[in-house]
Amino acid sequence: MKNLFAFILLLSSISVFSQSQLAENEKASQAYMKADKELNQVYQQILKEYKSDKSFIASLKKAQQAWIAFRDAEVAAIYPAKNGREAYGSAFPMCWNMTLEELTKERTAKLKVWITGIPEGDMCSGSVRMAK
Repeated sequence: MKNLFAFILLLSSISVFSQSQLAENEKASQAYMKADKELNQVYQQILKEYKSDKSFIASLKKAQQAWIAFRDAEVAAIYPAKNGREAYGSAFPMCWNMTLEELTKERTAKLKVWITGIPEGDMCSGSVRMAK
């Protein structure tokens, strides 16, 4: 009887853990999608605000394509196994999405400078406008 109780307790804890991990995986996926949405909004705002600077827009588009390739390669370098869930466990989708979210937030912060501008007097501002 004691072993049966322990077995039932073990099964219920596995079930709770797997449900919790599924929830955490979904939460991480949603957080990444939110970060990606913000990145795209910032990118579109830059394209709109700088639309008269054709040279900059062409360079920005090229840089963004290169960043996407870098992002994908960076995540693949961190998690190189073909079957991630087998290699890294049930938390793999969560970890994958958390890495994507982190890289995306970093990129968004870098892009925002074209919207917010930089302090007047910065001699190396390039295509970035001065802050208002």
